[in-house]
Amino acid sequence: MGSITPKKAVHFGAGNIGRGFVACFLHNSGYEVVFADVMAPLIDKLNAQPSYKVIEVGTEGTTENIITNYRAINSRTQEEDVINEIATADVVTCSVGPNILKFIAPVIAKGIDRRPSDAAPIAVIACENAIGATDTLAEHIKHPQNTPEHRLDDHHERARYANSAIDRIVPAQDPDAGLDVKLEKFYEWVVEKNPFEQHGVPSIEGINWVDNLAPFIERKLYTVNTGHATAAYHGYNRKKRTVYDALQDKIIQSEVQKALAETASLIVEKHAIDQDTQNFYVKKIVNRISNPHLEDAVERVGRAPLRKLSRKERFIGPAAELAERGKSFAALLEAAEMAFRFQNVEGDDESFELAKIMAESKPEEVVTQVCGLQPGDKVFSKVVEVVQRVQADAAED
Repeated sequence: MGSITPKKAVHFGAGNIGRGFVACFLHNSGYEVVFADVMAPLIDKLNAQPSYKVIEVGTEGTTENIITNYRAINSRTQEEDVINEIATADVVTCSVGPNILKFIAPVIAKGIDRRPSDAAPIAVIACENAIGATDTLAEHIKHPQNTPEHRLDDHHERARYANSAIDRIVPAQDPDAGLDVKLEKFYEWVVEKNPFEQHGVPSIEGINWVDNLAPFIERKLYTVNTGHATAAYHGYNRKKRTVYDALQDKIIQSEVQKALAETASLIVEKHAIDQDTQNFYVKKIVNRISNPHLEDAVERVGRAPLRKLSRKERFIGPAAELAERGKSFAALLEAAEMAFRFQNVEGDDESFELAKIMAESKPEEVVTQVCGLQPGDKVFSKVVEVVQRVQADAAED
């Protein structure tokens, strides 16, 4: 892919995934990384410190990467600088959370619009735990409020958008870690290559470029995220401290295995993935989330229950499809029930909001509002029953 300057990437979100996963890959591929974030202390620390470590932990030992050649900009107070960086960059990536995409879109839109006419299109890749996150970001960028309508005709000459699936467990970090990031050795970063056919894919080592991303996204979301969250929510309700602790409990281990057997049946049938291949993948995932080196508190993994109970997410998404196919989804509903019970958890705003919704709304209203389901959906009545149970227990308390 042609460059205007030596390779440069702008990455929104200088948190643990941004620094430890995405920026590490970009750095190792020869890019200068410009972090864009709104957390002033973090930005100051990045600009004051010329390097940080990415520490990969696993059963076979620990390895370290030293990350250098980066800068950081405050996208709230230095918008003009961010626009100019995007105008001269090769790649824009982000790991800000699906709900924040609409807030970073305006500045990205301005940066794309300012790109020189002779520059190759910038590659835009959202690295979020959500299906079609780059499509969502692109919709916000191309909205008339952010990109004038007359500029959309040749917008594709300035930017190309590719959805991606990322898979790497980044646990809570040590309080004194500073900028250093600890994460698991295993990773998967899959990106669709079709948008780059004309100019060639960006030269980023470690990406698996594929024609059809859907099987990879759903396999990851409905195995890794479903399994991780199932263990966390069951663990929280059984007073476990970490996901590792939860998975030492035979009852929780069984619940995780049952939920992943249900999602596996959907993945195998829907995407024509070999059953043995999926079974091996499930076994690998359970081993990964059981990693004792990743001290992951159940409250951290369970945070944001409203998002995790939404229509296209890890429980309701596969349960709804399995219901339509006439297949079993009982364990997924059990996990969803545990998520509905994740209320008023210190440090998690969504858990307080969930408690308020559950206290003030009828079961059918909760299912429509939180899960995005309608009465015509086959799974609707079953989820209503789950909500009724949780509300009845709360009334007794």
